[in-house]
Amino acid sequence: MDITIRPARDEELDEVGELTAEAYLRDGLLDFGEDDPYLDTLRAARRRALHTEVLVAAEAASERVLGAVAFVGDGGEYADIAGPGEGEFRMLAVRAEGRGRGAGEALVRACVERARERGLRRLLLCSHERMTSAHRLYARLGFVRIPERDWEPLPSMALRAYALEL
Repeated sequence: MDITIRPARDEELDEVGELTAEAYLRDGLLDFGEDDPYLDTLRAARRRALHTEVLVAAEAASERVLGAVAFVGDGGEYADIAGPGEGEFRMLAVRAEGRGRGAGEALVRACVERARERGLRRLLLCSHERMTSAHRLYARLGFVRIPERDWEPLPSMALRAYALEL
């Protein structure tokens, strides 16, 4: 594989925030487009890095960041649905040129490894209902739908919950 998964470097965090915002905009996941207030949260990778482990998928040769994810291993303000003994990952995003190269899958697998290393019993995620290709990836990796944990951060945004038993 020509992709390396590693913690984001301090000098990459602004890029990670922009990459994440751009991916959400490109995929039509923000109800208000460029005016969506959630863009500020997506761009705030520096803040996210204070409360989560921000991982990047980088091209092995060039170190160019292709994607990123926030791994939440111990609750806190970035845990949307995880409870005791559960981890969660959020804000998974891959640049257009990183898609189809395994960057997203490698980031998810890294989150699974981290959850196992911490002795967690379950890894959770929430995904927008329109992210059907991501849903196929999650299913292939063993995640199952847990509709009882679905939720809506906004009345017009339904998020589907998935879990992987560790």
